[in-house]
Amino acid sequence: MKKTPASATNYLIEGRAPRAGEVFRQPNLAHTLRTLALGGRDAFYKGEIARAIADYCEKNGGFISLADLAAQKSEWVEPISTNYRGYTVYEIPPNSQGLTALLTLNILEGFDLAVLSTQPDRYYHTLIEATKLAFADRNRYIADPAFSKVPVVELLSKEYAAKRRALINPNQALNSPPPGEINSGSDTTYFTVVDKDGNAVSFINSLFDAFGSGIVAGDTGIVLQNRGSSFSLDRAHPNHLEPGKRPFHTIIPAMVFKDNKLFMSFGVMGGGIQPQGHVQVLVNIIDLGMGLQQAIDAPRYRFTSGRGVLLEDEIPATVIDRLIALGHVRASPPGVLRSSMGGAQAIMIDPVNGTLMGASDPRKDGLALGY
Repeated sequence: MKKTPASATNYLIEGRAPRAGEVFRQPNLAHTLRTLALGGRDAFYKGEIARAIADYCEKNGGFISLADLAAQKSEWVEPISTNYRGYTVYEIPPNSQGLTALLTLNILEGFDLAVLSTQPDRYYHTLIEATKLAFADRNRYIADPAFSKVPVVELLSKEYAAKRRALINPNQALNSPPPGEINSGSDTTYFTVVDKDGNAVSFINSLFDAFGSGIVAGDTGIVLQNRGSSFSLDRAHPNHLEPGKRPFHTIIPAMVFKDNKLFMSFGVMGGGIQPQGHVQVLVNIIDLGMGLQQAIDAPRYRFTSGRGVLLEDEIPATVIDRLIALGHVRASPPGVLRSSMGGAQAIMIDPVNGTLMGASDPRKDGLALGY
């Protein structure tokens, strides 16, 4: 925040971060929120706020213009889904990475994870390898569907999952597997709400990196995000940088249905951990029979790249040693920050009584609250 005067003025106190218990005021952001409340969407994309953002960018070497903001359009999209052991899991479609969680679940469906869990090293190895294969496809195919054809139907077919599953060697970790061939493509906040009538919202929002770009648009108090860093500069890649194009996106709210009824609304914050967290929470509930809070609290892995994987210290050392023997590389020394392993929030609906059960991840700030 010290790099630009506007960021320091809006978010620091005399050049330092606010201390715990200290009163911290943001009058510029308060003015922006009042303007938004009075002027609605047009105030942000065409009015006073838009002009302030565009003026700041013009004066400081940025590329966002008033015309860019005025041309912005949001979309209602159809979610994508797969059936995992009788549960229908819904995710946001590309340009976001929800497809990754569904690919992983489809691959895992061919294993008896409840039995494998009695051998924790084999269990974690199988989950990590399935994740690794799904990420290879994520990195190859996910892009803005308005610019590139993303073969969602083909990727989500059970036949495709069977081919990918066959690549898993129970005795050896894969090293950067290639994507499958298709014949024809952390500064995050999540919340979910379910009301008395059973209506549910699964909502996620993010600036991407910590404080996004780190740039505050002048006196607006608004921190500009840096999602553009997810573009590829390889012109042959479907996610390459183009005008008017949305970059590959990590944020993915999710819902799960059982027998055509809402079973759970949930999400996991944390960039690349998000689809991995979705899978691990679901497997803990569906395959291992855990309760909601237990499923969120359970120790996690986080695939990084190649054979690299983050492993929480709560995983027994003997299991970690066996995983290393299988070829996995622990990408961080013991004591890895739990915050890098995601933060889940969830509401589950009891299928018999219709009561609501909430849970919040101890790895991040958050809470489950009834009203």
